[in-house]
Amino acid sequence: MRKFIVFSFAVFFITQLIMAQNIPAIDELLIKYNGKNTPGAALMIIINGKPVLQKTYGIADLENNIPILPATNFRLASVTKQFTATGILQLVDEGQLNLQHTLTQLFPGFPEYGNNITIKHLLNHTSGLPDYENYVADTALNPPIKDQSVLDILMKTDTGYFEPGTKFQYSNSAYALLALIIEKYSGVSFAQYLKQNIFDPMKMENTVAHEKGISTVGNRAYGYSLENDHWIFKDQSSTSAVLGDGGIYSSIEDLYKWDQSLYTEKILSGYLLKQAHSYNTLNNGDTIPYGFGWHLKKNEKNEQVVYHTGSTTSFRNIFYRIPEKQFSLILLTNRNRPQEEDMVGLAEKIIAAFEKSM
Repeated sequence: MRKFIVFSFAVFFITQLIMAQNIPAIDELLIKYNGKNTPGAALMIIINGKPVLQKTYGIADLENNIPILPATNFRLASVTKQFTATGILQLVDEGQLNLQHTLTQLFPGFPEYGNNITIKHLLNHTSGLPDYENYVADTALNPPIKDQSVLDILMKTDTGYFEPGTKFQYSNSAYALLALIIEKYSGVSFAQYLKQNIFDPMKMENTVAHEKGISTVGNRAYGYSLENDHWIFKDQSSTSAVLGDGGIYSSIEDLYKWDQSLYTEKILSGYLLKQAHSYNTLNNGDTIPYGFGWHLKKNEKNEQVVYHTGSTTSFRNIFYRIPEKQFSLILLTNRNRPQEEDMVGLAEKIIAAFEKSM
């Protein structure tokens, strides 16, 4: 018992030390996010269940000069997809759904090309569904397009891009349909389902799949785009009301709770969580670097990384995990820079700077 107490105290002391420590190399990497007149970022690094580094930079609301705090809620964009996938897998676990259910079974009247598109194809982006964004004008804000609108668009198309299972092609359309499937088989709205089955059980009290006029986002970070060297308020787009592919708002504080749940079976059975974090294969046997709601890769140390980026109007985010050593990085920002794919490189530079400081 005495050894455990000494060890626990040592872990606590190290955690507090790092929490209080200024790491110039990380501050330098995020220097453009800092300042009184610039949209910023919230960063958390988690090791062995402890948030060992937590820093915020810049402003959440430029018009009212409200700084970003650990409780600030950002639009997650495609980081949302892991929650949508989890909702589907919970319904699979309950026996209400099967990964082999097809679109024509799920949505009567769906065009014939949906005969061979399964829930599994939707989850791992091998469905070949047309991109709904190509059918939506940039000015389509009143009324905004929603998940049901995506189904309506797809019901009027004659064919997919390719035979399901033959190619990996990232699809927001697929995740909008997954949200509708959750609604159909749970009997409640997508937002209600996530609240009741994920957010409330994990005490993620400020996380919400946001619906204008129905829910509110407390401690909200608003989005800004850099135009002609000035930050312009640009918080929503023509597709911002679609929830399944990117409509959740959350904070680093709440995402810490979510991160820790992924080491347990509180939200999802172990075998299904393992599937969500496993590589998938195409019909020809080729491996694709995506599970169910998660990208997969090996880092320079050959460690397995499970992650997702998020990019939408004036938000760029990344949730980066190395489960085998219980290490996670969460970085949320309210600006339109850099490009989404560059968020992985930024995260890995922050990790390298952090590890060098240890």
